[in-house]
Amino acid sequence: MSPDGLALIGAIGLETLRNESWQIDAVGGLTLGADPIAYAISYASAASEKPLRAFTVRKQAKEHGTGKLIEGPFNAGDRVAIIEDVITTGRSALQAIDAVRSAGGKIAGVLALVDREEGGREAIEAGGVQVVSIVKAREIT
Repeated sequence: MSPDGLALIGAIGLETLRNESWQIDAVGGLTLGADPIAYAISYASAASEKPLRAFTVRKQAKEHGTGKLIEGPFNAGDRVAIIEDVITTGRSALQAIDAVRSAGGKIAGVLALVDREEGGREAIEAGGVQVVSIVKAREIT
């Protein structure tokens, strides 16, 4: 969550998404790991031709307030990239995918900052969702 980290990850994340040509409207994922990455990507896109909105998926709906699982400028019908900080088992991404689909969103794919290469990518892709990682664990150890 440092300024330097947000500037770097936002720009790299946005470039990675654009290279995939997913044609998305928004980015987000399960709180808290995905939040700073999604916000950084959204901010990095602000001056672009097609800015991306960022949203947060709660782990469970609050009993007060709106009671929604998804907070932020997410709309039914949005095509989104699910953001992950680190993919290990894939459960967080799968939970976010389920929430977005239940709210009427369409999943373009999952963007992970780090793939720990412990089976999470395979679990997500088994559900028909493409996974792209910025870096793999073996590349940084």
